[in-house]
Amino acid sequence: MGPARMAFSPPCLTLRGAASAASNRLSRLCGGARRTSTTTPRRPPPTGVRGLRGAVAAGAVDMRWVKDNINTVKANVAARAVAVDVDAAVSLYDAYLALVTATDDARRQRNLVASRMKTEAAKMTPDVRAEVIAQGKALKSSVTSLEGRLAHAESAFVAEAAKLPNRTHPDVPLGGEEAATTLRTVGAPRDFAADGMAPRSHVDIGADLDLFDFEAAARVAGNKFYYLKNAGALLELALINWSMAFVASRGFTPMTAPDLAREDVVAGCGFAPRGEASQVYRLEESDLCLVGTAEIPLGGMYAGQVLTPKQLPMRLAAFSHCFRREVGAAGTATRGLYRVHQFSKVELFVIARPEDSEAIHKELLGLEEEMFTALGLCYRVLDMPSGDLGNPAYRKFDIEAWMPGRGIGGGWGEISSASNCTDFQARRLGIRYREDTSDDEAATGSREGSVSGKGGTRYAHTLNATACAVPRMIVTILENNVQADGSVTVPHVLRPFMGGLDVIRLR
Repeated sequence: MGPARMAFSPPCLTLRGAASAASNRLSRLCGGARRTSTTTPRRPPPTGVRGLRGAVAAGAVDMRWVKDNINTVKANVAARAVAVDVDAAVSLYDAYLALVTATDDARRQRNLVASRMKTEAAKMTPDVRAEVIAQGKALKSSVTSLEGRLAHAESAFVAEAAKLPNRTHPDVPLGGEEAATTLRTVGAPRDFAADGMAPRSHVDIGADLDLFDFEAAARVAGNKFYYLKNAGALLELALINWSMAFVASRGFTPMTAPDLAREDVVAGCGFAPRGEASQVYRLEESDLCLVGTAEIPLGGMYAGQVLTPKQLPMRLAAFSHCFRREVGAAGTATRGLYRVHQFSKVELFVIARPEDSEAIHKELLGLEEEMFTALGLCYRVLDMPSGDLGNPAYRKFDIEAWMPGRGIGGGWGEISSASNCTDFQARRLGIRYREDTSDDEAATGSREGSVSGKGGTRYAHTLNATACAVPRMIVTILENNVQADGSVTVPHVLRPFMGGLDVIRLR
């Protein structure tokens, strides 16, 4: 019998440095919130080489809750196939707390001795004075030693605790990628035989029409890079402009975003900036990374801030270049433009109140479907299983388009996803909003995500969705719209953005 479906509260760990008092540490470790003005942003999470540790320090894992619900946490970890040792995380947490107490006790004794020297030194006999000085030196040495051990314990604890995934929606199918549930299929694959032709790969179509150049890109940057040329370049720009105009008309704020982000922001969004399995490109001798999605700079934009209820939901749409190492990706199904190291994308990002996030998740999926229907695509919607969810996602819907040239006989290829990350990213990045709660709710603490009483703050929920991943959209358009003479019909909605061009053909 497989593990039961479960939903558990994600992590909330708040570490403010070794100098904090033990009482304050324990309060924050349990999710206590500081009173903060809605007009003054909180100090952002630490940046720089601390990386993952800095991101977790913004508030990621409620270890006291994990200890109280350890079997539920272990079942969730197993269902999501995440490599994390829950028992080790708890053990490291307990060791860390013990050192917090020991270090603060030693500091307190050192301060008492220092205070005694200031107020009583003149009255001390030489022997007593020498004894107090020796005691002070010993305590100073003890504090230094304990602070070193504490820093090591904190790093070890945070590194393991940060691996814990988000909770899982109870309707998510359990298992690996093969367990995905098809919610619906829209349209039908094109019958090429009826048109007296065979399906063709976008690689061959693009080569005939002189739309891109992989060989030159390989000489310049290596494999899995490309040049877009002629109508291929125009098609990319048309897809970007149409997508941005479309989502802007639906209430999203159009933006462009940095292509670089600090390691702690990358980690705060749930992406691993280091390690052999990391998909992230890091800049040598820097704490900066090339982003794999605009979700990262958009989330980082509001790190450490307290928003007002009137600002939510905050709907953002950003164009950015995306960079992914794509470790281990190879094969005929991923050749050409399907899986590359750099590409352009329009990403949707929403910051919402917890009670609104599930409805907004479905809204994002509906928006994606509306766009792909307008492009005339045949696609299917999948409810992705627990083993295929990244650590941040509570639930994820993927959309796959029919790509006639994908393998022998064609196949489905992912073109977008829409994820509800609940408060997983918000806790790590410190994104909160202020909202008054009723006296009853403040007394019982019944509101999900509440971290303080009436008039206090709550962690927001974040969601993301792909509006347009350009290379895969080009793959889909070329392979589905190719004609018997080798030309490609441009989707109607893109023609105004291509100077009225309705057919791509070799000039």
